[in-house]
Amino acid sequence: MAVLTPGFRGRPRSEHALPPGQYEVEDFPVLSAGPTPRVPTDTWTLTVTDETGQRHEWTWAEFMTLPQERPTVDLHCVTRWSKFGTSWKGVSLDTLFADVETSAGFVLVGCDGGYTTNLPIGDILGGKAWIVHSYDGAPLAPVHGGPARLLVPHLYLWKSAKWVRSIQLVSQDVPVSGNSSGTTTAEIPGGSRGIRVTSELAGRAVLTWRVAELVDSWPETASARALVLEVPDWPGHRAGSTSTSA
Repeated sequence: MAVLTPGFRGRPRSEHALPPGQYEVEDFPVLSAGPTPRVPTDTWTLTVTDETGQRHEWTWAEFMTLPQERPTVDLHCVTRWSKFGTSWKGVSLDTLFADVETSAGFVLVGCDGGYTTNLPIGDILGGKAWIVHSYDGAPLAPVHGGPARLLVPHLYLWKSAKWVRSIQLVSQDVPVSGNSSGTTTAEIPGGSRGIRVTSELAGRAVLTWRVAELVDSWPETASARALVLEVPDWPGHRAGSTSTSA
């Protein structure tokens, strides 16, 4: 199932410096594989587990008492749209890792719906990433990853996993559900590293298009509609495996 908004229809001109192949949008496109999880905050928890198995856990109430930051960042999706000056509120990964002793080189991020994504630890520390719960002054909508999502704005949104629930520290890179090659290779907007999807192409993800039949649909928000698609010979993805957009 894909959730689409009209943001995917147009390619307006932009006054901003766009990475190669990108176009600017004014709204906030949505693209998700699988149904949108609806997780009440009274049952939500976030865990960080180090390579020895020691767990650090926060309930929603505990998470909200942590130091909060308000990053304003530009977003770039591997489906080629860019949105500038987005405003968020959340907790820096540096805060969550303040009491975590580790020599691990990677993290494995787990989400509601079964999606996982992997990153080098250097890509989430040093003021580079947050677990965010608010967007543009309002609680983060479920279709955009609410109640909380990972935000790694210096990478394409392929790595900013929605509906985040766990972060596991690992010494070696591991395969993930949302990246068919099982690598951490992540594209930097305007850079030279490429996300491996079906193959690697410097500066852009390689996408394979298939013909699908629309079998059902319903409104998710005032500007987003859920579409249920039947795709012959499609191997399938786990929920959230295209959580590159919010």
